[in-house]
Amino acid sequence: MSLTVALNSARTSLMTAGTQASVVSRNIAGAQIDGYSRKSVLVATLPGNGVYVAGIQRASSAGLFANVLKSTSAAAKQDTLYNGLLRVAATTVDDPQQDQSPAAQLAKLKTALQQYATAPTNTTFAGAAVTAAKGVVTSLNSATKTVQGVRADADADMATSVSTINQLLAQFETVNTSIVKGTITGADVGDYLDQRDSILSKLSQEVGITVATRANNDTVIYTDSGVTLFETNARAVTFSPTNAYTAGTSGNAVYIDGVPVTGASAVMPIHGGNLAGLATLRDSTTVTYQRQLDEIARGLVETFAESDQSGGGLPDVPGLFTYPGAPAMPPSGTISAGLAGSIFVNPSVDQTAGGNPSLLRDGAISGNPAYRYNTTGATGFSARLQQMVDSMGANRPFDPVAQGKPSGSLVDFAGSSVSWLEAQRKNTNAEATYSQTLLERSAEALSNVSGVNMDDEMSFMLQVERTFSASSKLISTVDAMLKDLLAAVR
Repeated sequence: MSLTVALNSARTSLMTAGTQASVVSRNIAGAQIDGYSRKSVLVATLPGNGVYVAGIQRASSAGLFANVLKSTSAAAKQDTLYNGLLRVAATTVDDPQQDQSPAAQLAKLKTALQQYATAPTNTTFAGAAVTAAKGVVTSLNSATKTVQGVRADADADMATSVSTINQLLAQFETVNTSIVKGTITGADVGDYLDQRDSILSKLSQEVGITVATRANNDTVIYTDSGVTLFETNARAVTFSPTNAYTAGTSGNAVYIDGVPVTGASAVMPIHGGNLAGLATLRDSTTVTYQRQLDEIARGLVETFAESDQSGGGLPDVPGLFTYPGAPAMPPSGTISAGLAGSIFVNPSVDQTAGGNPSLLRDGAISGNPAYRYNTTGATGFSARLQQMVDSMGANRPFDPVAQGKPSGSLVDFAGSSVSWLEAQRKNTNAEATYSQTLLERSAEALSNVSGVNMDDEMSFMLQVERTFSASSKLISTVDAMLKDLLAAVR
């Protein structure tokens, strides 16, 4: 080997070692940064002798990263659903000592009526029965308020999520453009790729996504249902929030590039992410629970309705429990949206409103004498009270759309509503736990492939230092030999 060749070989080795040292330092600095992927120098051999840097490679795994994105979306959706269900349950069924659920309040009412039936002359028992009835109403009214509040908050959070998605897509477009340009020119785009993956991870928390990589590292983003979110340019994600909710309110859909992805009109509904969880909470879970509350309210009005006692064939009218649509009875066979929020105890039996609690025993709560049961005015009359108790335990049909018990007593249906809500919460919690575990395992597997190991980096740095030292010594040796050669020539 000539001295010139040896010098060139040492020089290229020194330059390569310098690049390797720089990349190792870069890895050490990025070890604590979320989403940073390890970089390594690709070294190639020059024709003849010497080496050169062929490029800087970024450690990655498309398959593992796709699993992380999918797991992130699933976990985000289940967490959102679970938190919403916790809020509903906390104010409607959770505290057993307070017995605040409609089912518990119904049980109290039945007990109070049974007690009043044993002593129909006792005005204290009459007042206690009315108070128990007011407790049932308060439970239904507050539960409806909570449900609609959760729906309204979910709608507002959907607007926030849509805004976040649009911001992330705008950032993605900027970074993706830099990656494509850098790839074409042969520049190091490793840090841009890290930024892009970080944006994708954040995006997957908001909406389920899949990605595809094209030529020049260009990436296309689709929702998990197949709607294009990004292809060269970001697609518009739009949503019109609804400020206030009632039981009959239907929230607006989220549109991606003009395609609805949430709500009943969605032809390609999204399945994962915070946005999907909020949409499910707003449009499905809470709506079903509201239907159950409304069916309990309808059952109450029907159970305590008064029938014509004069023989005149008058229709049944609301009695102890009434609503703004009285004197007509709520339509059977269809769920009266919002009935649980508007039901109230008839003021004619409410002593605090100037009413007479003894009308529970005598009838004609509606004010029409034709509906009076105690026609003789006997103070020991208890038939009507016992009839109401029996009616609470009688089987009646309930709309299967409410997903409660389709047939049973009013107390049974209210209990099935509590069971349904608790089952939803339990199942959602199980799914959330599973999704979180899967996310942790997927993230750990990806980190093992692309993460920075400080021990490995320090070990490699020592190798680079030895290479640098050997190349420096070779250059010094060649320099000394050249000096001796020149001195001999002189």
